Amino acid sequence: MDPERGSSMDSTESRWVFQEDEDPSEIEEYDAADFRHQPMFDSEDEDNVEQKLVRTGPRIDSFDVEALEVPGAHRNDYEDVSVGKRIRLAFQTLGVVFGDVGTSPLYTFSVMFRKAPIDGNEDIIGALSLVLYILILIPLVKYVLVVLWANDDGEGGTFALYSLICRNAKVSLLPNQLPSDARISGFRLKVPSPELERSLKIKESLETSVTLKKILLLLVLAGTSMVIANGVVTPAMSVLSSVNGLKVGVDAIKQDEVVMISVACLVILFSVQKYGTSKVGLAVGPALFIWFCFLAGIGIYNLVKYDSSVLRAFNPIHIYYFFARNPTKAWYSLGGCLLCATGSEAMFADLCYFSVRSVQLTFVFLVLPCLLLGYLGQAAYLMENHADAGQAFFSSVPSGAFWPTFLIANIAALIASRTMTTATFSCIKQSTSLGCFPRLKIIHTSRKFMGQIYIPVINWFLLAVSLVFVCTISSVDEIGNAYGIAEVGVMMMTTILVTLVMLLIWQIHIIIVLIFLVVFLGLELTFFSSVLWSVTDGSWIILVFATIMFFIMFVWNYGSKLKYETEVKQKLSMDLMRELGCNLGTIRAPGIGLLYNELVKGIPGIFGHFLTTLPAIHSMVIFVSIKYVPVPMVPQNERFLFRRVCQKSYHIFRCIARYGYKDVRKENHQTFEQLLMESLEKFIRREAQERSLESDGDDDTDSEDEYSRVLIAPNGSVYSLGVPLLADFTDTSNPIFEASTSEEVIRPASPKSPVLDAEQSLERELSFIRKAKESGVVYLLGHGDIRARKDSWFMKKLVINYFYAFLRKNCRRGITNLSVPHSHLMQVGMTYMV
Repeated sequence: MDPERGSSMDSTESRWVFQEDEDPSEIEEYDAADFRHQPMFDSEDEDNVEQKLVRTGPRIDSFDVEALEVPGAHRNDYEDVSVGKRIRLAFQTLGVVFGDVGTSPLYTFSVMFRKAPIDGNEDIIGALSLVLYILILIPLVKYVLVVLWANDDGEGGTFALYSLICRNAKVSLLPNQLPSDARISGFRLKVPSPELERSLKIKESLETSVTLKKILLLLVLAGTSMVIANGVVTPAMSVLSSVNGLKVGVDAIKQDEVVMISVACLVILFSVQKYGTSKVGLAVGPALFIWFCFLAGIGIYNLVKYDSSVLRAFNPIHIYYFFARNPTKAWYSLGGCLLCATGSEAMFADLCYFSVRSVQLTFVFLVLPCLLLGYLGQAAYLMENHADAGQAFFSSVPSGAFWPTFLIANIAALIASRTMTTATFSCIKQSTSLGCFPRLKIIHTSRKFMGQIYIPVINWFLLAVSLVFVCTISSVDEIGNAYGIAEVGVMMMTTILVTLVMLLIWQIHIIIVLIFLVVFLGLELTFFSSVLWSVTDGSWIILVFATIMFFIMFVWNYGSKLKYETEVKQKLSMDLMRELGCNLGTIRAPGIGLLYNELVKGIPGIFGHFLTTLPAIHSMVIFVSIKYVPVPMVPQNERFLFRRVCQKSYHIFRCIARYGYKDVRKENHQTFEQLLMESLEKFIRREAQERSLESDGDDDTDSEDEYSRVLIAPNGSVYSLGVPLLADFTDTSNPIFEASTSEEVIRPASPKSPVLDAEQSLERELSFIRKAKESGVVYLLGHGDIRARKDSWFMKKLVINYFYAFLRKNCRRGITNLSVPHSHLMQVGMTYMV
């Protein structure tokens, strides 16, 4: 069955199903009209199954019922903070978000005028005007005023945009979506309204076209690879350009010595990364505030001393004059001009650390004015000192303030390097959660703010590549061009994704959307053409690095998708389970077995491997699936969903543990077991409560609607479901299995059980669970590998058998986060041929 093409309907409506002996929990919900085109089963022996289309009554899925438990909405971490905390947050915002864009005056004019030498003062005015309007258009208009609002409940970055789109349209290629996912309190769906036909058509096109889904995923992977590339080139560019100031202050210093000092600074920078964003951000926030004050002060000084006529650059006509005098030289200088907007993407990617409003206010009232004054001051100095264009910033610093400025500039450069590093951590965490990057060890550095993380492997990997970059390409021009390639690459991907958000979710007028797309994508494509012209000078290395990261993410996503689809095809049928009986054809030993598997529906094939390999199986088996859903966080009391598998006497359950891409799994195995067992007991009690409600409803002959029911949630909320909770309409000759909370056959004329018997049955089952828990919990790990079939084409064999196998072998196991002792682990391997 193709889960992506199924047309789902609400669980309270009547549905058409094929009646047969397959596991009812695996039957997807379809509209009757879809049966002309859709197969119903994904098992390989479906042709041998006798099927009959029957009409069933309303059905309540236990997953859906449990998802109603917490109706409250998830709140952002930064709402309702005090004035003191806002001031502290503003300093942290400076230290984390604006370091990159704040240090752009160190190198922007230097790179521009090396690529396009100054022929006269009008060139300086034209270049300054270009820089001023790029600062206004990209960081201010595009990111601060538009893109920041496309956040996913406070989470920013390329994958946050993708997650936002995934929630509003079924575009994920991994077929593990469940209707109950949409009932997570943090889901916050913005469903396109029916009157906006354009939004519905876009949604339908995305959901029905596999090609569009793949293109969207490729765009997201390309953007993320550019963000990671930025995490390499930003430290190299910022640190090297700031240390280059020594050439102005010390005449005898050589380039090799500058490189060695830069290497030492980079090692120190990445070594303190582990201390976390809050601590480091609060420490360096005041330093960056001083840096912005220095920028503004030096700019005002130069405007007064040299030439205040540079204020004419606010007239955009000078951009036209700049290109009219020498179109080729002006176009060539665009690669350097783009550097004034570096760090714009970091403002969005690092948004998870701070609130949108704090980032906007800090940029508009502090960062942007200081940057404008800094560039105006440099241009005023160059009006009388054309020869100093190669070191525009440090040459424009007054001699008495040179060394303090040099010191604070180097501190600011280190801060800027951290900005992109933290953005890289966020993007990798998001991509890992959404199945597009191998699992890595993630350290949570703040108990208060969930988004602040540190990834050791990525940290040292970025350091190593940055050192290689600085040592092999010591020219600021070449590194600046590589910087431009990485920056404009992710900008273009963000523009495309935000345009899709505007059309699908915001539902903005098409004219406004087209203006946004044409202006910014056209501008970024122009910049991209400029930086690609110089790609042969050494900056091609960054393209190679980004391509490698893209390949890693693509291979991981491709292999994970193939593995999941194969597990779906090879899941066990209910016929086999019934033949084995409640003892599963073996001995049921006391205890609980938690079988970890990625499958969210059906009985995993690896379970059959356990049954044929082990002489005994635990008296209670729970299929545990760790699943990431496209929301930032899942509240703890919405973490687990349960369902019975087979009849009650089998004592087999399914549990889906849901995590958001911002969640950090910090529970040890004892805490995880305790939470899981508490949720299981709560589920069983709720099941008994629902049965009791059904019985009461059957006795109420005065009810206007024979099938009107209510659900009383644990928090006291009452939900009117309008359908029987645990019983379907049944046919006397063909009983239907209940697919939600029990797989027992429901007899159409069975007498009602007394309340006392129901309570005794509940207590017996709870007692059974507690005794099984006392006997011990064992983690049954089904380690499934995939191999390409012999008749597969060569590239598939290469990708699956070597590249994906290498990544899977060296990635972090999912069970590692729980720190389970080896005495509690049992693993069986299984290889799938794909």
